[in-house]
Order: sequence, then structure tokens, then C-alpha cells
Amino acid sequence: MEALSPFELEVARLLVETLHLEDVQPEDIVPEAPLFGGGLGLDSIDALELALAISKVYGFQLRSEDKDNLRVFASLRALSQHVAQERTR
Repeated sequence: MEALSPFELEVARLLVETLHLEDVQPEDIVPEAPLFGGGLGLDSIDALELALAISKVYGFQLRSEDKDNLRVFASLRALSQHVAQERTR
């Protein structure tokens, strides 16, 4: 299994803590695996909760109407890269 970068691990921890994923360890998330559907099985409510947590921690908003959301939330790696580019703190 591919190891997570330190920032990917940070975002994975936020994801697991925010969504209370009791059976998932942050370091076990495959960076390129889908977050929704067959991957972690997240849903739209999870996306909203995660977006709110990212806003609080990293100081920018992920908007529900953003056309790039499918790409941004495609995987842990995609989400981490987006957060790294957009964060203000």
C-alpha cells in the first residue's frame, strides 16, 4: 500500500475525526481510492460536514455549487492537494 504524505495524513485524520469513522484508521486510507461510493462510502451529508471542518481548520470554503467538487472530493490525495493550494492559515 502506498504511504500517505504528512499532509495527506493530516487531512485523513480530519476526515476520520469529523465523520466519526470508527472502523477506519487515517493511515489505512488509500490516497487514490474514491471517497464516495465504493471507496470509503461517504455520502453528500459527509461532504457537507467535511467541507465545514475544512473551512474551520484551513480558513477557506468549499462551496456546494462549485463545478470542481467532483474532482476535489475524488480521493484523499485530490482533496489534500486542493486544501494545500487553498488554505490561508
